[in-house]
Amino acid sequence: MPGGRLTQQERQQIALGLADGLAYAEIARRLDRPTSTVTREVMRNGGPTAYRAELAHRATERRAHRRKRAAPRESQVPVQPYGRDADAVREFEEVFATAMMESGMPLMMARVLACLTLTDSGSLTAQELARRLQVSPASVSKAVAFLDSQGMVRRERDERRRERYTVDDEIWYRSMMVGIQTTAQVVETARQGVGVLGVGTPAAARLEGVARFLDFVSEAMARAAEQAREVLHTSALSGRQASSASREEAEGSAGPGPERG
Repeated sequence: MPGGRLTQQERQQIALGLADGLAYAEIARRLDRPTSTVTREVMRNGGPTAYRAELAHRATERRAHRRKRAAPRESQVPVQPYGRDADAVREFEEVFATAMMESGMPLMMARVLACLTLTDSGSLTAQELARRLQVSPASVSKAVAFLDSQGMVRRERDERRRERYTVDDEIWYRSMMVGIQTTAQVVETARQGVGVLGVGTPAAARLEGVARFLDFVSEAMARAAEQAREVLHTSALSGRQASSASREEAEGSAGPGPERG
């Protein structure tokens, strides 16, 4: 597969592929590029519906120009411990952020979370995040506010009274529980709508079906999250064993869903 930056011609091919409804993997295959390269390119330049080859190319050139101007003032790639390849870590950070963007997380929030997650300390200040991501502190602050609301970061003060943003082993558990609580609000609202629309009417029946479905799924997810929570605090081998046991327990207890009124 070819390496290096995407050319303007390749970006035009990406735009044509998106217009034809092709999947990222198929576009990447035609370009002989990794799927992650195409996915990252599209997601950082407006997404599949707003991607424009010319605009994406100019934006990339501007980012490269800013990096060149900033290079004499500061190192662009943080020194990595444990003998890690700094460029490989930076590349994976982009891939990880792209994966989260594809799941629906906004761009800057995904970049901040990826950056925090891939530091061994799991903790950085706003200034450190802004420097690593080459964005403004205001962008970092907005992203952190969103992640905090989802239970995915904590705000702490260090010994110098600086605010630090921290991730820990339970961020995904907490985020899932926040999502479950949000779903519960949708369920409650849908059931209120049944009364407004009139029990027995087609629209009310549709809303009731939505409420029952989401209620059942969210309860199942909550049980699964509690069962799997211990995996977050075990080694990789023990985690696989615990995960297998949790799946077996869930399968053993699975049965017809309870009837909900």
